[in-house]
Amino acid sequence: MRRIILFLCLGLLFPACLSAQKKVMAQARTYLKSGKDFDKAEKLMNDLLADSANRGNMKIRLIQFEAVKKQYEQGNEKLYLKQKYDTAALFTHTYKMFHMLEAIDSLDMLPDKKGEVKPKYRAKHAEFLNIYRPNLYNGGGYYIQKQDFSRAYQFYKTYLDCATQPLFEGYDYQNSDSIMPKAAYGALYCGYKLKKPELVFAHEELALQDTVHIDFVYQYVAETYLSQKDTANYVATLLKGFEHSPEFPYFFPRLTDYYNRRGEMDEAMKIIDKALSIDSLNSIYRFAKSTVLLNTGKFNECIAICKELIAENDSLADAYYNLGLAYFTQAIELDKKSQHSRAVHRKIRELYEKSRPYMERYRTLAPQRQRKWRPVLYTIYLNLNMGEEFDEINKLRMR
Repeated sequence: MRRIILFLCLGLLFPACLSAQKKVMAQARTYLKSGKDFDKAEKLMNDLLADSANRGNMKIRLIQFEAVKKQYEQGNEKLYLKQKYDTAALFTHTYKMFHMLEAIDSLDMLPDKKGEVKPKYRAKHAEFLNIYRPNLYNGGGYYIQKQDFSRAYQFYKTYLDCATQPLFEGYDYQNSDSIMPKAAYGALYCGYKLKKPELVFAHEELALQDTVHIDFVYQYVAETYLSQKDTANYVATLLKGFEHSPEFPYFFPRLTDYYNRRGEMDEAMKIIDKALSIDSLNSIYRFAKSTVLLNTGKFNECIAICKELIAENDSLADAYYNLGLAYFTQAIELDKKSQHSRAVHRKIRELYEKSRPYMERYRTLAPQRQRKWRPVLYTIYLNLNMGEEFDEINKLRMR
């Protein structure tokens, strides 16, 4: 008997719940007809949809969409009339409309009692959203300017997802929309700023079709690999970037530094020679070549390049360093020999004397780089018997 009574009570509750739901929906429609309080209508529908039992209710979702659409139209009118309005709200309403109509489309495509699929809203809703789709792209740019990369990403992602959303079948955005690569670049950039590698890599392929930003795509992908300590892919991406744009400032110094540190001078020289073939007067490329020449013992060629660089720019600190080091290294190598003739002694001293002014000039131009000039000058002053200078540099060494 108790079980029967319980079932009866539950049965009485369902009509009551439906009645309350209808009242809420009726109130929302009243707000929509009033020309104001559209946000209140949206909230009422949001509250109903918070109950999982209502999420498949097409009527509730249509009222929810209508409430957001009217908020968008109201805000758009204010902007048109140059009245005060929050631009961000306009983008937010656009974003909401896309996700609401995509949810409605999923319901619209469910088979009926006969197992047939007869979409009622797809064509109309797709046509509607297609008009407002550029607002998603613009919204991404708006939030990037605000440094809100998480929200910007959501806008770019929604824009890109339209290409695979069943709602937009027939629009072929992947092939017909020239903005897609730019949106992919925006999404990749947001992923990079958010330090989320999976977002960077997810959009890499399409973003590389954005010819305006392709160099930055390679840069951000390379830096993402570096952050993951994936050296192989980091270098591979640098090489791709350099191959595409040898003159872009990011790739060249990192590639030459990588090969120099590994002692792969032939590979470093390949990079340098290609860069010089494009711009033979570039001081950065020429200095890089002087470093490789120095590291491979081609001191005279290194010295010649550095002197040319200094003649063009007497404040180029690193050119003084390489030039001084070229003379210094030759002196060290001669000094390592087991037997020294007077001529060899004379040559060693001569090399130290040649090195000194360049290394001292380097010290003047880069005083903060003690670790580079201090040990060199210490050895030079010691071998040239320069007591006062040696004492001064020795004090720095002992600190």
